[in-house]
Amino acid sequence: MSQSIEIKINESSRIPKYKQIVDLIIGDISKGKLKIGEKIPSINELSESCYLSRDTVEKAYNQLKEQKVIISVKGKGYYTAKTDLISKINVFFMINKLSSYKMMIYNSFVNSMGINGHVTLAIYHCEESIFTRTLERHLGAFDYYVIMPHFKAENLEHQSITQASHTILEKIPNDKLIILDNDRLELKANYGAVYQDFQEDIYNALKKALKKLEKYDKLVLVYPVKSVYPYPRRIVHGFRKFCSKYKFDFEILNEIYDDMELDSKDAYVIIEENDLVNLVRQVRQKKRILGQDIGIISYNDTPLKDLLGITVISTHFKAMGETAASMVLNNKLEKVKNIFEYIERHSV
Repeated sequence: MSQSIEIKINESSRIPKYKQIVDLIIGDISKGKLKIGEKIPSINELSESCYLSRDTVEKAYNQLKEQKVIISVKGKGYYTAKTDLISKINVFFMINKLSSYKMMIYNSFVNSMGINGHVTLAIYHCEESIFTRTLERHLGAFDYYVIMPHFKAENLEHQSITQASHTILEKIPNDKLIILDNDRLELKANYGAVYQDFQEDIYNALKKALKKLEKYDKLVLVYPVKSVYPYPRRIVHGFRKFCSKYKFDFEILNEIYDDMELDSKDAYVIIEENDLVNLVRQVRQKKRILGQDIGIISYNDTPLKDLLGITVISTHFKAMGETAASMVLNNKLEKVKNIFEYIERHSV
């Protein structure tokens, strides 16, 4: 065994033995007892000297490799690797899809963490099986888990949580878990969250647009029922609630169709960008005036919508990432409703 390393397992501790090994090795590196590139005991050597099962030591070494604290060299053994991650907070950041909105949140989080954090990004494409396999593989390897849960059912409708994803999330210690975007999980743990209230957010945002919308005869929500990445149904509930409260005639469409019957004095609330592009194109082709004949409110803001003068209702993506990072940096988890905005431009 390396003369620099000393592993003493506390048999009476409730901390798993593999985790004790991880913490002790990281501690020795932080204190300078282990140098970069120094050889450490093999799995067999450590299991024999500490009277531990081989599986326990292997699990510890796998976690250390995952965190890039050690490396294995074929035929030679295990060595300490770069130590620049040791003093940093290691975060596993998991999003449901690779979109500009999600990346705004991720980039905001990373920028807010700065030099204090090392963030590993994973994408599961709203697939329960990918989510559970990926998270299972990384359990115990990170200081914090920042998770954005959105799943699709067999009928392609949105689900906030599934049985399998619920089970795996329960395995993360409550003081290491931060849920983003969607907080309808009913987990037992007192985890952190930065969330949207999809029903009340759209209702309250449309209330702010009420004076602009009153000049229109009908409101149309374009909500994709079967999308590759489904949206929460609570958006529809909030839209219906608003139209009912303020006596608007309304309709809900799955998409913007080619050759729409564009009646003057219709206002559209549009979720997906493809539908937004299609509608704007048809408004121009049919010589209608945007913001007078036809109104458009788009869901989720982007720089392009700002440039084109499209009115939006949108969560504040940058704030979501910043708030989550603040919880990590201050080690203070709480539940925070994210800012949701109505940004008026020239399209209603």
